[in-house]
Amino acid sequence: MITALRLRSVGVRRGERLLFDGLDLDLGGGDAVALVGPNGSGKTSLLRVVAGFIAPLCGAVTFEDGKGPVEPAEARRADCHMVGHQDGLKAGRTAREELRFWSLWTGSDGRGVAAAAERLGVERILDLEVRQLSAGQRRRVALARLIAAPRSLWLLDEALAPLDAACRALFGEIMTGHLQAGGLILAAAHDPLPTPARRLELGA
Repeated sequence: MITALRLRSVGVRRGERLLFDGLDLDLGGGDAVALVGPNGSGKTSLLRVVAGFIAPLCGAVTFEDGKGPVEPAEARRADCHMVGHQDGLKAGRTAREELRFWSLWTGSDGRGVAAAAERLGVERILDLEVRQLSAGQRRRVALARLIAAPRSLWLLDEALAPLDAACRALFGEIMTGHLQAGGLILAAAHDPLPTPARRLELGA
């Protein structure tokens, strides 16, 4: 279980443009950090660096568990979730098939699917094809995998944007519960997160 994420002097370039440089961040168990800043400031790029999808221009990203540093590839494989702008759902599959697929893909045995669907309020749409769902319903299905296959570090890229106020409040409760259990959240957000979080401003 990841108990800390540490960034030291991280820099990211996109094309010829330097997005940021010398960025430091410490995120421990129970901490949430909201990445804020204008479009193009590097919020998504920073999340992708932490997830291992792109390499930083400079600096280091390290993960720790209760015993010390964890090899980054192993930490990302076993204990990180990322939900981005795109839901990553196959339009021709049912919501149930998609949630089960992602649950198994991220290391769960699939037995948490029903509880996750109930918690996110999507149990009644599980047998509908993804193409039939609204944007908010698709996003709730995507977010349900955070519960179906528990992992410590949640990387959220504007993940709450399609949700209405009631669903945002519900997911705020889920985020708070995750933090109270020692989880970590790093989230790019234009609007305030529905749970207490420190702010890290990019592009200032």
